Amino acid sequence: MCQNCKKPYYITTAIAYTSGKPHIGNTYEIVLADSIARYKREQGYDVRFQTGTDEHGQKIELKAEEAGVTPKEFVDGVAGEIKRIWDLMNTSYDKFIRTTDEYHEKQVQKIFKKLYDQGDIYKGYYEGLYCTPCESFWTPSQVVDGKCPDCGRPVQPAKEEAYFFRMSKYADRLIDHINKHPEFIQPVARKNEMMNNFLLPGLQDLCVSRTSFKWGIPVDFDPKHVTYVWLDALTNYITGLGYDCDGRNDALFEKYWPADLHLIGKDIIRFHTIYWPIFLMALGLPLPKQVFGHPWLLQGDGKMSKSKGNVIYADTLVDFFGVDAVRYFVLHEMPFDNDGVITWELMVERMNSDLANILGNLVNRTISMTNKYFDGVVCDRGAAEPVDEDLKNTVLEAVKKVDTKMDQLRVADAITEIFGIFRRSNKYIDETTPWALAKDEEKKDRLATVLYNLTEAITIGASLLASFMPETSEKILKQLNTEKRALQEMDVFGKYPSGNKVTDKPEILFARVDVKEVMEKVEAMQAAQRAEAEKKAEAAGGQESAGEKEASDGIDVEAKPEITYDDFAKLQFQVGEIIACEAVPKSKKLLCSQVKIGSQVRQILSGIKAHYTPEEMVGKKVMVVTNLKPAKLAGMVSEGMLLCAEDADGNLSLMTPEKDMPAGAEIC
Repeated sequence: MCQNCKKPYYITTAIAYTSGKPHIGNTYEIVLADSIARYKREQGYDVRFQTGTDEHGQKIELKAEEAGVTPKEFVDGVAGEIKRIWDLMNTSYDKFIRTTDEYHEKQVQKIFKKLYDQGDIYKGYYEGLYCTPCESFWTPSQVVDGKCPDCGRPVQPAKEEAYFFRMSKYADRLIDHINKHPEFIQPVARKNEMMNNFLLPGLQDLCVSRTSFKWGIPVDFDPKHVTYVWLDALTNYITGLGYDCDGRNDALFEKYWPADLHLIGKDIIRFHTIYWPIFLMALGLPLPKQVFGHPWLLQGDGKMSKSKGNVIYADTLVDFFGVDAVRYFVLHEMPFDNDGVITWELMVERMNSDLANILGNLVNRTISMTNKYFDGVVCDRGAAEPVDEDLKNTVLEAVKKVDTKMDQLRVADAITEIFGIFRRSNKYIDETTPWALAKDEEKKDRLATVLYNLTEAITIGASLLASFMPETSEKILKQLNTEKRALQEMDVFGKYPSGNKVTDKPEILFARVDVKEVMEKVEAMQAAQRAEAEKKAEAAGGQESAGEKEASDGIDVEAKPEITYDDFAKLQFQVGEIIACEAVPKSKKLLCSQVKIGSQVRQILSGIKAHYTPEEMVGKKVMVVTNLKPAKLAGMVSEGMLLCAEDADGNLSLMTPEKDMPAGAEIC
C-alpha cells in the first residue's frame, strides 16, 4: 500500500463571482485545481475537491436590475453557466457549493451571531470610500488618486450603519502563525506583501454588514443588515463540508478540515490570508495548511472587453482546439509566480508543435511501425544498446521530477517534464532509425526492442499525463492496449507486457490547424461580439453596463481653470525610455522605473502597479514631465512623472509617441 493511501487531502478553488460568464482567465483556476486534485489522487490521497459560486452583493443586485430579473433568477442563470463550463473542462470536483444554498445561509447567520455574542463583532457606523466592483471599503489614505487601490476604478463616498469585526484582536496571533509556518502563504512574494503592507502596519477593523442593499444573507437579529460578502463567501470552505456552528459537524468536516490547499487568484490573497484565518481563529478552528495565490492569465492584446470583441471564453477555445488542448495550454503557459499570456496565435503554435507533432506524431509513428513490422505485437527481445539507457534514465528521472514539481505546485514545470519524455522518445527514433533496422533481417530483434522501449516510454508518459490531459491519456493508453500505470509502479522501466498487441488503427490525437484559417474565424467572431455589444448599448439608450464602456466612446472630465501659454510653457515634456523597472517593496501601487532621458537616467515612481508589470514596462518609450521638483514616495525619490491616459473605469494607459523617437526628444 502506498504511504499516502487514505490520507485526506482537501483542496478548494475560490468560488466564482456570479456577475457574468467566466472568461478563460477565470477558468484557468478550476483547471489548475483539477490537475492538482487528480495528481493527489494518483499519489494515493483521499481527495476532497470543492468549488462553487459566490452569489451575493451589491454588484449582483445592480446586474439583476439591469437584466430585469430578480437577483436569485440572475445568479441561478450565471451559476448554471459556470457549472456548465467547469464540467466542459472535465474537472473532477466533489462539491459545487452556492452561497445561496440554504444550509450555507443558515450557518453564516449562526456564525455571525456567535462572533457577535463573543464580542468579536460590534455595531458601529461607517463613513468611507466604497468600490462596488471589488465590494471593498477604503479609507482616504488608502485610495490612489480617488481610485480603488486594487482595481483602479473610481470609489464613491459611503456612509451607513454597519457591524465591524475586531481584526486587531487577532493580528499578533496571525503574524506569529505566518512566521512559524513559512509554507502557509505561497509564493513567498505574496507572504511578504501581506506582512509588510497590511499586518505589520496594523489592521483596521473590518466592516462585515451592509444596509445600503438587500441582496445578501440577513443578519437574523438585526434584519435591516445583510452579511457583507467576505464573511459570507469565505465561510463556504467549511459550510461545504458540513460545519455546524452549534458543534454538530458533519463527518466530512471532521475528516477533511483543515484544508490542505486554498487555490486562489493573487488579487484576493489578502482576504484569504488575513480575514479568513482571523475568522477561523475567532471560531476556534484550525487554519488551512496553505494558501496559494496563483498569477493571472492575461489577454495578449490588452484587456478583454466585449466592445473590443476580444473576450476569450473556454467553450469557444474548446470549439477550436478541443478540451485537452485548452487544458494543456492554460496549465503549460502559466509560470509559478508570474502572469501568463494567452493569444490565438500561441494556441495554434502549441497545438501544432507540442500536441500534434511532439506527442501525437510520436504515438502514431510508434503504433504504425509496430503494425507494419510486427503485426502490432510489442515484444522486448533483449537486444539492448547503450542508447537505450539514456532513454530509460530520462523517463525514470522525469517521473521523480514530476512528483517533486507537483508537491511544490509547479504544475507548468511538471508538464514540461512529461513532454521531456515525449521529446526524448522522438530523438530516440532518430537515433535508432527503425526504418533502417527493418531492412536487415538480422536486426529484427533490435527493431523489436526499440519499439518496445518506445511503447514503454509512451505508456509512462501517458500515465503521468492523466492528471493534466485525462482524455488524451486515456486515448493513448487504449491505443497501446494497456492500463494507466500507477505512480508507485513507475520506478522501473519495462513493465509493459511483452507480447501485447497495440491497436491496428491508430487515432490522430491532435490534427494540425492552419493559423490563417483560425485567425479568419476569430476576426469574424470578434466582429460579431462587437456588433452584439453595440446592439445592447443602443437598446439601453446608448448606456453600457458598468465596466464595459470603452475609452473610444469618449468621456467627459471636470474642467480645470484656464491657464495661459506662459503657464504651459513652464512645463517640460520629453520622451523617455524605460531601461529598468521594479515594484516598490513598501507600496502596493507604485512601480519604480529607471528612465533614460537624453544622456541622463532618472528614477521615477508611478502609481500604476495595478495596470502594468515591471516586465511590461522595460523597453517602452514614454512621455515624461521632466522639470517637476523631486518628491519622496514610500521612502524613495521620484524625479519626474510619467504621463497616462485614464478612462471612465479608472483603467490607465501610458502615453507613448506614435513614431519611434529618441530618448530625450522634446515634446512640444
